[in-house]
Amino acid sequence: MSQPSEAFKNALRIPELKGRIIFSLVMLAVYRLGCHVPAPGVDGGALAAKVQKSGGGMLGFYDLFTGGAFTNATVFALGIMPYITASIVLSLLIPVIPQLEQLQKSGAEGQRKITDYTRYGTIALCIFQSIGTAFYLQGQGTSVVPNPGIAFILLCIVTFTTGTAFIMWLGEQISEHGLGNGMSLIIF
Repeated sequence: MSQPSEAFKNALRIPELKGRIIFSLVMLAVYRLGCHVPAPGVDGGALAAKVQKSGGGMLGFYDLFTGGAFTNATVFALGIMPYITASIVLSLLIPVIPQLEQLQKSGAEGQRKITDYTRYGTIALCIFQSIGTAFYLQGQGTSVVPNPGIAFILLCIVTFTTGTAFIMWLGEQISEHGLGNGMSLIIF
């Protein structure tokens, strides 16, 4: 018998580790299910056909990071990328802004504050990206968005921001109660 399969069998014999593995798999399954929940006001099939007809390009590349959620116009269309971007921006700002650097050095409480700032930055990026996505979707014509307008834009902001916030929550739950870094597992 090969060594990796033996190690996996041994891992499943430890109740706490088995529970963490199962929890991580269930949370990832919830994420994948969410990638199939259609966003209201958008014909995902028409959008997927238009993107495929255009050859994908940058949208096809972006769609890889969302697990197909973008071209199918699901509630997870923005994916976890706004969180990753906010995290990178904050990491770059820490050496530049003395208050952030002091927070980072102040232990667990400071790290919680930095995590909160990352969450706020994620929501701000989601709102901005949702507006851009709404305009892009409306620009694809009435076959993709049958009822364009301000109500559709507001609906996109609420839907896509909530979707990314939920993904962020899933990732944090995996990190806390599952195995490994939840955000990395979701990206994978």
